[in-house]
Amino acid sequence: MSTLRVVPDTNIFISAHLSDNPKSPSQELLQRWKDEEFTLLFSWTTLAEYERKLLEKGASPEKVIRFLALIIKRGEEVSVEHFHFRIYPPDPDDIAFLLCAINGKATHLVTHDHHLLGIASFYQKLVKICRPIPCLKDLRKSPQ
Repeated sequence: MSTLRVVPDTNIFISAHLSDNPKSPSQELLQRWKDEEFTLLFSWTTLAEYERKLLEKGASPEKVIRFLALIIKRGEEVSVEHFHFRIYPPDPDDIAFLLCAINGKATHLVTHDHHLLGIASFYQKLVKICRPIPCLKDLRKSPQ
């Protein structure tokens, strides 16, 4: 397994869920995780957000339950210690993902969210906040 430790934002899973293209970057990232090519980090707060948003976007409750169970089984749970950020994300829902990434010593927080991407430079010494393609490039370079 690679040394990458990744926190996917909810929009990565929604994008993968809604995409018909199996070669989409979000689909590829999800598949590479299922193939155990990197460690997916989660907290109970991020799981709740995944559940809420996936159900909102029309995923069946059964599919959501199976997906969350897979995350719990194959991901790594992060115990979150709350602290004051120097720069807070404009969207309060993003705080859970940033806390999970920093507390879990993630290498990447992967997102399509312009709010998180907009504060990436403030956190570059702690975690790389990026879209799926830069994460996939780092994954391809990482020793397996």
